[in-house]
Amino acid sequence: MEGTIRSTTILGIIHNGQAAIGGDGQVTLGNTIMKHNALKIRKISGGKVLCGFAGASADAFTLMERFEDKLEQYRGNVNRAAVELAKEWRTDRYLRKLEALLAVVSADTALIISGNGDVIEPQDQIVAIGSGGNYALAAAKMLKKYSTLSAAEIAKESLSTASEICIYTNTNINVEIIEN
Repeated sequence: MEGTIRSTTILGIIHNGQAAIGGDGQVTLGNTIMKHNALKIRKISGGKVLCGFAGASADAFTLMERFEDKLEQYRGNVNRAAVELAKEWRTDRYLRKLEALLAVVSADTALIISGNGDVIEPQDQIVAIGSGGNYALAAAKMLKKYSTLSAAEIAKESLSTASEICIYTNTNINVEIIEN
């Protein structure tokens, strides 16, 4: 995958009939916090797919729009849309320069999409990106395995844990859900 993208943490999870994605609100420019309440997650495709991003905002919004177009083109098939976006992202001269990662969650699929052409579908249905992603991922894995929390609660608690460790992650956490 691409180098570490700082300034955010996004975590998506599918658990016990619920899909959730959460993100913190911090925007960092260099070593300065510029904003505390950014919204880095979206419901797309009529609310059937959740998407979060890490990286340059303008690049991420461009990629989310392209992903939503691919979802429409492939009639909501998340895996096919992700593969087609990754192929286009890797080969298109303009898109190739975009610096962002996407985390995508639907009722039954959790993916990370990168500009290197990667479409990664973790077997445990937990995706995490951004500078605090690995901290949130570790917390989510343990909470999913050893607690009775919902997907939304796991997302929130995992992001909160990441905020205690990662200087690029704050406690202004937003979570979106899809119920099965």
